[in-house]
Amino acid sequence: MNNEKNIEIFRNAPVPKAVISNVIPSIISMIMVLVYNLADAFFIGQTKDALMFAAVSLATPVFLIFMAIGMLFGIGGTSFISRSLGQGDYDKAKRISSFCFWTGLVVGIISTIAIVILAEPISWGVGASAESIGYTKQYLEIVALGIPFLIMSNIFSNVLRAEGHAKTAMAGVIIGNLVNIVFDPIMILVFGWNVAGAAIATVLGNLVSAIFYLVHLLSPKTMLSIKPKHYRAGQGIASGVFAIGVPASLNSILMSTSNIIINNVMKDYGDMAVAGLGVAMKVNMIAVMLLIGLGSGVQPLLGYCFGAKMKKRYMDVLKFSLTFAFILSLIMTFVCYTFAGPLVTTFLDNADAFGYGMEFSRTYILAGPVIGILFVMINAIQSTGAMLPSLILSISRQGILYLPTLYVFTHLFHTARMAAMAQPVTDYMAATLSVILFIFTFKKLSRNFV
Repeated sequence: MNNEKNIEIFRNAPVPKAVISNVIPSIISMIMVLVYNLADAFFIGQTKDALMFAAVSLATPVFLIFMAIGMLFGIGGTSFISRSLGQGDYDKAKRISSFCFWTGLVVGIISTIAIVILAEPISWGVGASAESIGYTKQYLEIVALGIPFLIMSNIFSNVLRAEGHAKTAMAGVIIGNLVNIVFDPIMILVFGWNVAGAAIATVLGNLVSAIFYLVHLLSPKTMLSIKPKHYRAGQGIASGVFAIGVPASLNSILMSTSNIIINNVMKDYGDMAVAGLGVAMKVNMIAVMLLIGLGSGVQPLLGYCFGAKMKKRYMDVLKFSLTFAFILSLIMTFVCYTFAGPLVTTFLDNADAFGYGMEFSRTYILAGPVIGILFVMINAIQSTGAMLPSLILSISRQGILYLPTLYVFTHLFHTARMAAMAQPVTDYMAATLSVILFIFTFKKLSRNFV
C-alpha cells in the first residue's frame, strides 16, 4: 500500500507537491553531506595545522572518485528503475537494483585493495608535498577501508528515490553523517588522532549508512531487491544502467581529476594556496550541494513521467523545478559571497591561507546564479535515458570545457586568482550547453510522449 502511495505521488499529485516532496528530502540529504564535509574541515582546522588541512583537501578528490562509482550505479539505476516503474515493469526494477548492489560491492572490494597498495604514489600524484605526504597517505589508507560501504551508500541513497522512498534515502544519509560528525571531534581532538581520526570517523559513517540501507532492502517495505536470484547483467540491465550511470560518474570523476589538476597548479603558489583553495571549495559546496540535491531530487519524478509518456506533466515538473532552482541559486550566491569572510575564518586562521581562501571563495561563487539551472538540466537529460547528450555534458563541464579554460587562464594571467576563475567561467558555458542539449534531446524524443 505504501509503495502504491509513493507511485501515486509521481503520477497524480499536484506538480508543486510532487516536486517538493521529492526535492526536500534530497536537499536535506545534501545538506547533511555538506555538514559532514564542513565538520571534517572544521575539526581538522582546530588542530591549527594548515598542512593537515591541505592533506585532507588533496585526498578528497580521490575519495570523490569512489563516490562517483556509487553514482554510476546509483544515478544510472535511478533513471532506469524510475522509467521501468513508469512502464509498470516491477520485475525489471528488482533485477536492476540487484545488479547495482552486487556489481557495486565487487568494484568496492577491488578498489579498497588497490588504494591500500598504491596509497603513496597516489598521494604524490594528487599534489602532496614533502611536508604533507605523510598525512595524505595516512588519510587515504584508512578511508580506503570504507570504500565498499561508501559505494553502497551512494548507490541506494539514489536508487531508493526511484520507488518514491525519498525520506528513507534521506534518513540513511542523515544517520551516516551524524555518526561521522559525532566521532570527528572525539577522534581528532579528544583522542588526538588528527587526520587518522577524521578518516576513521568517515569510514564509520559510511558503514552505518550502508547497514541502514541493507536493512530496508531486506524488508517488505520495498519493491526493489538485492537478492542474488534477481541479479541480471544481461537482458539490457547493465547497458541500461551504464547508459546514464557512466556519463553521470564521468562528471564526478572529471570533477575529481580537475580538482587534482587545480591543486597541482596551486602548489606552485605554496601549501597555503592549496589550503585556501580547499576552504573555497568547501564554501562553494554550500551552494552547489543544495542545488545538486534539487536536481537529483526531481530526476525520479521526471523519469517516471517520461516512462509513463506523460508529456504535459513532464514539462510542468521541469518548469517548476527550473524556477525553484533559479530562486535558490540567487539566494545561495548572496549568502556565500556576503559571508565568505566568516566562513573562511571558521576553517583557517593562518593569514596567508585566509587571504587565498577569501579570494577563491568569492571567485568560485560567481557561477552561483546558473548552477541550479545546470543541475536541473543535467538530471532532465538523464531522466530520458539519452546516453549521448548525457555523455557530452558530463565530459564537457570538468573536461573539454574546464581543462582548456584552466590552461588558457594559467598561461595568460599567471595568478592564483585567475586560475580559480576558470571554474565559474566554465560553469556558465556548461549551463548554456545543458540547455542546448536538452532542447535537442527533447525534440528528438518527444514522439515518445502522448
